[in-house]
Amino acid sequence: MLLLIIRILFAVISAGAIAAFVNSESPAPPSVVANHPFIAFVVLLLLTQLVTFVDILIPRKRIEVVSAVYFGLLIGFLLSYLSRLALDPVVAPQFQGIVQMITNLIFPYICVTLLLQTKDKFRFIIPYIEFAKEVRGGRPYVLDTSSIIDGRIADVIETKIIDAPLIVPSFVLQELQDIADSNDKLRRNRGRRGLDVLSKLQSNPHIEVKLHEVQPDEAKGMTVDQRLVDLAKKLGGCVVTNDFNLNKVASVQGVDVINLNDLANSLKPRYLPGERLTIKIVKPGEAPGQGVGYLDDGTMVVCEDGGASIGRETDIIVKSVLQSSAGRMIFGRLPTAADR
Repeated sequence: MLLLIIRILFAVISAGAIAAFVNSESPAPPSVVANHPFIAFVVLLLLTQLVTFVDILIPRKRIEVVSAVYFGLLIGFLLSYLSRLALDPVVAPQFQGIVQMITNLIFPYICVTLLLQTKDKFRFIIPYIEFAKEVRGGRPYVLDTSSIIDGRIADVIETKIIDAPLIVPSFVLQELQDIADSNDKLRRNRGRRGLDVLSKLQSNPHIEVKLHEVQPDEAKGMTVDQRLVDLAKKLGGCVVTNDFNLNKVASVQGVDVINLNDLANSLKPRYLPGERLTIKIVKPGEAPGQGVGYLDDGTMVVCEDGGASIGRETDIIVKSVLQSSAGRMIFGRLPTAADR
């Protein structure tokens, strides 16, 4: 609302100032304006409102970019002026105009591009303006294909406990595309789910998702897992995955790994031996007489002598819990008279 009011005031003030200029008698406006006052008024008003149009067209402006352009031009023209003072004594008069034109073009360009390319690599503080290295959170997280298809990373981001940038390598995006184009229906659905999760992450305002372009010749002959580990090393980040084998490969090479299965397991409720659970036995187990059920979070529960209770909800007593990066399993038994 405040911006709208300012834009309206700017338009009204511009119209008044242009009208006063067109109709002024002292000093008299140029003849082309005096002969066509209305056309001149409309053209000049449109020129002033072009600034408002550009302002609306680019709603999100970054102060470090604007400041980099401003100070780049300022420093560039200063260097151009100083270089002309130094070159004038040694340059022939007929070439001084050419030298002035070249320095006025080259130095501002160099300074602006240098500031834009390095604005996140240094700190440059002046009154009310600060260029600072742009680091959100900790080290970047390099996502692999399995973590994107899994989808739980999007739920983790929704909790706002992670503010580090997410890196999606170009070869991971290509692998997702290949899976989504697969002839196999199951693979195709998994690939489309991964692309949907990636789109959800990119639209989340609380996280920064970057697509990292990797040239094919940079990792020629390397597998996708090796390229992920190599990229994480170069960026100083860690790999996010739920692939058990990638987890081991990265750990061996000294790259930190966030395993989504480990993260999920650490947040699940702890069940101690002797606790009572109520589950629905849905299928027989591998051993004779066993029954298998699942908790609401997907944890598998194997019940001794539960094969006769398939299709029914029953209480079980926890005997042990097996937890690993591949997931968690709970082993239990049916209650006896001594447990009641």
